[in-house]
Amino acid sequence: MSVVLYHNPKCSTSRNALALLRERGIEPTVVEYLKTGWDKATLERLASNTGLGLRGLLRAKEAAAKALLEANASDADILKAVLAEPALIERPIIETDKGARIGRPVERVLEVL
Repeated sequence: MSVVLYHNPKCSTSRNALALLRERGIEPTVVEYLKTGWDKATLERLASNTGLGLRGLLRAKEAAAKALLEANASDADILKAVLAEPALIERPIIETDKGARIGRPVERVLEVL
């Protein structure tokens, strides 16, 4: 099974998700999205596979993400903002053949294994 972790190494929850996977003998492909950025196709796939839509992927604690949510921004506006500022997406996100989940709480990553 393919396991991808969209990871921010500065985030303790993201680090804990990676550790949880490794404790279970799973070595995921780690994507440090703050370094690589996002692309439209990946964001749309994650929005669909989590069942949350693009709005549901936003990190509401980030001021710019909160503003998008409060303004009821369109998907096109959300994509544009996230492509410019990758930190607007919640972390960590795990993606497998069974779907995708935001790892908050961290145990949610286990739902798609």
